[in-house]
Amino acid sequence: MIYGYIRVSSDKQTTENQRFEIERFAKENGIVVEKWMNETISAVKDLEKRKLGRLLKILKKGDIVIASELSRLGRNLLQVMSILHHCMKKDVQVWTIKDNYRLGADIQSKVLAFAFGLSAEIERNLISQRTREALARLKAEGKKLGRPKGSRNKFNKLTGKEKEIEKMIQDNVAKEKIARSFHVSRRTLYNFMQNQSVSGNK
Repeated sequence: MIYGYIRVSSDKQTTENQRFEIERFAKENGIVVEKWMNETISAVKDLEKRKLGRLLKILKKGDIVIASELSRLGRNLLQVMSILHHCMKKDVQVWTIKDNYRLGADIQSKVLAFAFGLSAEIERNLISQRTREALARLKAEGKKLGRPKGSRNKFNKLTGKEKEIEKMIQDNVAKEKIARSFHVSRRTLYNFMQNQSVSGNK
């Protein structure tokens, strides 16, 4: 059985690109993807909570799992290695398109899988370390971190609505109703009126 595995980490992303890559790869290599597994979930989630976890349980000797890249399977060394180890024990192959891996039960596949997982983990750690160092440097230089005061997203909902709010106040519309119409809390409305000097804030 040949499986096509597709994963995105949020519903704002699309699975279409990954499916297109896998279908094109299958056509070029004269194979047919018999079953598809799509999921929208972060790879850092426990494997038991992912569809991939269920797929691993039903895989049989000789099966092939095709993904656009190895990082679709997991986001850290332990998770990737665990998945590949499970597949290798079952004599299941894992093929990836962008990485051009054909991972099976042979020793070369094990070495490649380990090297890939290790390098990915090191890169993430380096990025995290560089971020911490940059934040520490900014803090040492006396620069304020985080969003500027008054820049929270819920205030942005009212930006540019000053005239509408003033008109509603002049029409004696209750502030609670005004807040509901803009999908913000009454406190958010009051604070915005104060910050923007909107008339009628008494």
